[in-house]
Amino acid sequence: MSFDRLAELQNNLAPYRQRLLEHTIYATVNSVPRLRAFMESHVFAVWDFMSLLKALQRSLTCVEMPWLPTRHPAARHLINAIVLGEESDEDGRGGHLSHFELYLEAMEACGAKTQPVLKFCDQLRQGKSFDDAAELAEVNAAARSFMSTTFEFVNRGRPSEIAAAFTFGREDVIPDMFRQFVETLCSESPDNFERFRFYLVRHIDLDADDHGPKALQMVTSICGDDADEWIAAEKAAITAIDARLRFWDAVQRQLVLI
Repeated sequence: MSFDRLAELQNNLAPYRQRLLEHTIYATVNSVPRLRAFMESHVFAVWDFMSLLKALQRSLTCVEMPWLPTRHPAARHLINAIVLGEESDEDGRGGHLSHFELYLEAMEACGAKTQPVLKFCDQLRQGKSFDDAAELAEVNAAARSFMSTTFEFVNRGRPSEIAAAFTFGREDVIPDMFRQFVETLCSESPDNFERFRFYLVRHIDLDADDHGPKALQMVTSICGDDADEWIAAEKAAITAIDARLRFWDAVQRQLVLI
């Protein structure tokens, strides 16, 4: 029954996801200055992906003392496996980093500005609220709006919504055409773009071969045969995809001016 509901959900989401994959922003990122500008906005989506991930882990596992078993043991296993790869993946140099940290390294290597996102993180470390940290770091409006949608899911804390936003709103958002552009840049200037190429290859390969299938299983495990949970999951997925489309629209408007 639950597998039928998953297939139905994927079918209902197909038109929304097609719009996402066919967005013209990927063709617009066709020069080094535009790539840098893209990364300076997109890094905030990479950061809040990690926050969405950890919110999901918090909702499905026990991270308090004393430890107690939680519901959804299958989903518990799946989210812990995904966290391992996203929060402490191989860095290509014999160590381990989160994908956010890999992205920062890629930005620094190609000359993109990291100061706003680093200041944002510093403000959060000092105990500032999300809104205050974003304002103090002067985070651009497109990124702030996108992250605000993510944190609406986080703050509500409903596992089916968080899992659906994570699974359907955040996977497979960088098509091959964009990846091919970065491959070309890397072949021309490996010192500047190899780190970004490594990030893309690692992230996309993990999503396709491991994290994507695990995320689908996780949604199925959480929603089970509960019709209300499947409805909540579908609404959350549509909201998350729509937020990404609006984010891409806003970023593209900035890129065409460069």
